[in-house]
Amino acid sequence: MINRRVSKKIVIGDTYIGGDSRITIQSMTTTDTRDIKKTVIQIKELENAGCEIIRVAVPNIEAANALSEIKKQINIPLVADIHFDYNLALLSIKNGVDKLRINPGNIGDESRVRKVVDYAKEKNIPIRIGVNSGSIEKEILEKYNGVNAKGIVESALKHVKILEKQNFDNIVIALKSSDIITTIESYKLMAKEVNYPFHIGITESGTLHSGTVKSSIGIGSLLLSGLGDTLRVSLTGNPIKEVELGREILRDVGIRNEGINLISCPTCGRCNIDLEKIALQVEEKIKHLNKNITLAIMGCAVNGPGEASNADIGIAGGINEALIFKKGKILKKVKEEELIEELVKEIEKI
Repeated sequence: MINRRVSKKIVIGDTYIGGDSRITIQSMTTTDTRDIKKTVIQIKELENAGCEIIRVAVPNIEAANALSEIKKQINIPLVADIHFDYNLALLSIKNGVDKLRINPGNIGDESRVRKVVDYAKEKNIPIRIGVNSGSIEKEILEKYNGVNAKGIVESALKHVKILEKQNFDNIVIALKSSDIITTIESYKLMAKEVNYPFHIGITESGTLHSGTVKSSIGIGSLLLSGLGDTLRVSLTGNPIKEVELGREILRDVGIRNEGINLISCPTCGRCNIDLEKIALQVEEKIKHLNKNITLAIMGCAVNGPGEASNADIGIAGGINEALIFKKGKILKKVKEEELIEELVKEIEKI
């Protein structure tokens, strides 16, 4: 059983993070935020995939002004990603965002920070402090001879203290590096310093292939250590893949039981059907099904009803055909070309 770190509980729109709240999945749009139609379409696609909090880039006034209409058309909390210009933070709050992502130290002097904090207090808007390996102050880099966990934590604490000085504690912290070990060490160190909720992830993790590997190791390790209250998988490409992978990580570490757990054998010379094609097609067809079951896609009888007997449902390949079985008991034999359709029908019955 995972012994989860006890953190402060905060609310983002109608969603809680931290404390005893469930760990939420986030993503970020890739559209131009000024294009309200495209941005809303992408957010709704992400909602359908399981995204629970969405962040959008706000690089200019036009993007900030688009937030009001975007907010009206979506169903999940909206986060504004702000850099440097405190006026964009104020305008984003005015236009109804549920949370800000800023670094207080890069939006100007203390008077500007105070204006943002005062408005955030008035509207009960949390602020996420996001520090990554590319945003550490020059003096801290020099102090630690480059990027390391101590420097990331020191930078984040510096930003935290700016907010705390204004009696603001509605804070979420993100400490991200593209290096897995540095990221994990950073969160472990920070856990000793504060009780604010953690937003976890591996930044700039790469493409679908490399990013999946890095994110699964990094996020999975943090979750198994009890660290993390909300997460984002960062991938180059379609953000829907980020959400799908986030759901899978949470399921595979035992935190959630949503979605079908698909297992499949690596195949060998005994396999006489196109198992890779079948597994990929089945995976695509079942990804929307929110069933807490294990599905086994096996290449032959050796790895079928025998080895995968604990699966709720599965197939075992033959010569241009396959057996469909439930809990190790054979249901029926079907031709390879009819297999996917018949299997999905049986899954939907469960």
